[in-house]
Amino acid sequence: MTTTCIEVATDPAYPVYIGPAALDALVPNRAQGVALLADERVWDLYGDLVPTLADLPRLLVPGGEGAKTIARLEEALDFCTQADLSRASTLVTFGGGTIGDLGGLCASLFKRGMAVVHAPTTLLAQVDASVGGKTAINLRGGKNLAGTFHQPSAVYCDTRTLASLPAEESASGLGEVVKTALLGGEDSLARLEERAGDLLAGDPEALATTVAEMVAIKAQIVASDPTERGPRRALNLGHTFAHAIEHAAGYGRVPHGVAVAAGLGLALRASRESGLLGDPALPGRVDALLHLLGLPGGLRDLRERQGLALEPRALRAGLAHDKKGAVARPEFVLLRAVGEPQLGLTLDAALLDSLLAE
Repeated sequence: MTTTCIEVATDPAYPVYIGPAALDALVPNRAQGVALLADERVWDLYGDLVPTLADLPRLLVPGGEGAKTIARLEEALDFCTQADLSRASTLVTFGGGTIGDLGGLCASLFKRGMAVVHAPTTLLAQVDASVGGKTAINLRGGKNLAGTFHQPSAVYCDTRTLASLPAEESASGLGEVVKTALLGGEDSLARLEERAGDLLAGDPEALATTVAEMVAIKAQIVASDPTERGPRRALNLGHTFAHAIEHAAGYGRVPHGVAVAAGLGLALRASRESGLLGDPALPGRVDALLHLLGLPGGLRDLRERQGLALEPRALRAGLAHDKKGAVARPEFVLLRAVGEPQLGLTLDAALLDSLLAE
């Protein structure tokens, strides 16, 4: 398998390298200073794949949602100072999406902005978090409430790092894959259905092909709307519900992509029950795909799998802090059909109550 390069046509544009040798191309320009922010566990597992980074100033932090705090951000900013970085320098991130979120935010703030290069090592980060320039940390009131848009200079998605992912991490990435395929259109969704068994088995070629397809879909959406003022908001399909689930459960207890999967089921049922969805069989079709991939198709399924209460009152509290809508007035992305999202919608109170109580 060769390395694929997909351009994200923002201003400036940047490349995303995808394949089982993508990290071989990661040779940072040291002229203006380079430093590394890495997940400590991932560095132990895969640091030998990037010998060009071995002698850089390095900050290792635990991965997971615990990385996305003000305290960790302050630590990363202090590290950049100690590493003698400047506005012309580059910060390389190596790990999952939370490390990319933290490092991207740090790079956007340090001396009012320096370059960041992402080397995502989880399926979730490769198909979603590393592309598009969203950076964030969590606050007590909600997920990703403090952040910036800061596009990377390059992204290196080396699919060798997916081989050791725990089943839960793989499932988390597959939740975002289903979301992106729904936005990509009928052909994208049908190819995913055909490839589902191979993905679940961790087939390297299926994974590399899927990452490339999902990045291509997201790159096109991001290039049309880099700061999420319009069509890019489609990428939030399932996410308003997902972020409420994560808030209600406690950050880190439900993997992000698993919450997205449940959120997709809720969004599709909302699309059908509100009369928007043209194909009433689509929610059942997507539910079958989610289950085939080992993912929950809604709240009842998620509660049983995770052993969580996820009370409607707690979910409503999470929805009240949805960063995409007004306070206490969450906005949702729903579907008219595969590949036809409808943005910025609110839901009837009775319908929302029934969805949260399922």
